[in-house]
Amino acid sequence: MGFATLQRGFPDAVLIAYGAKLNYLINPPNNQWWRFVTPMFVHIDILHLLMNMFSLLILGPFVEKLYGSAKFVVFWVVTGIAGTVGSYLTIRPSLARGVFGSFIFHATDVPSAGASGALFGLVGVLFVFGIKYRRELPEGFKRVFGTGLLPIIFINLFIGFIGRSFIGNSAHLAGLFSGAALALFVDYRRPGVRASITTMWRVLQVISLAIIVAAGYKVVRNFNRVVLAQTVPPANSLIYKSYVNAMNQVQEKVSAVIYNNDVNDVAAVTQHAMQAPVPDARAAELRTSLLTILSNVTNANAPGRKPDQKLVDQYAQWSKEYKEWLKGAAESYDN
Repeated sequence: MGFATLQRGFPDAVLIAYGAKLNYLINPPNNQWWRFVTPMFVHIDILHLLMNMFSLLILGPFVEKLYGSAKFVVFWVVTGIAGTVGSYLTIRPSLARGVFGSFIFHATDVPSAGASGALFGLVGVLFVFGIKYRRELPEGFKRVFGTGLLPIIFINLFIGFIGRSFIGNSAHLAGLFSGAALALFVDYRRPGVRASITTMWRVLQVISLAIIVAAGYKVVRNFNRVVLAQTVPPANSLIYKSYVNAMNQVQEKVSAVIYNNDVNDVAAVTQHAMQAPVPDARAAELRTSLLTILSNVTNANAPGRKPDQKLVDQYAQWSKEYKEWLKGAAESYDN
């Protein structure tokens, strides 16, 4: 690992190989479900790792002492996965616009990783704990937990707003809310707690650890032992190729409907196109336009009927715009 890597962060190929989240690889046909789990153990660069581990060193002991090691492990895994799910669900190019949209949503599917979702989850736990048990806490604890955490939460959200182009705010919020939800329903560790309750949390702890082990095993099984940039295509290249493949299928179906009255599998082709990742906002617009054309030509279709010239012209105009985008996109993404 060279100094340049320390400065710029790890290449996409390395992040992907070690289990970073990438919607393209989670979605069919790849179905790499373990990428909902492994990102919390992968970091973009050394500074990212050090910052998160320092935060864990500060927050972790509080949660573990208050709730016990079993609940701490469950909290960490559940909120970490929730953060990844939040990131997964917010790759929405059509919504990644404006101040609020760009804060929550992202237009492109790129590798994302880090323990921040789980760390925000711990903050959510301590925030709700401080409010839920405020009558039991000494004054010093009240200033640290509960509403005392609001400045830290708002400062981190402000940092996320400033760096919204590269910070996964949706993962942070998903972790925060899931941690808060857990703390609403889970009591902290009191002396004399019933053995059955303790046993239940030990079982949940084992299940959580088993999920981590299973996800790690899948990473190892799919890991190319010589990790080179050439072995895993850059994320943008994967997204571009998947998108183009889906668009090719839709174009073939539009032509089949117009000229052969073939309306078979229109729904399946549409669904596949909607599930495909998009490399940029313009690509999302083109996909929406093409699917609208496909829907219109399908609705206008009738055996023996001549193609609707207006729809044919719309499709021709769309094809021209798509080729213009494709020319520039090929230079940017196809490498």
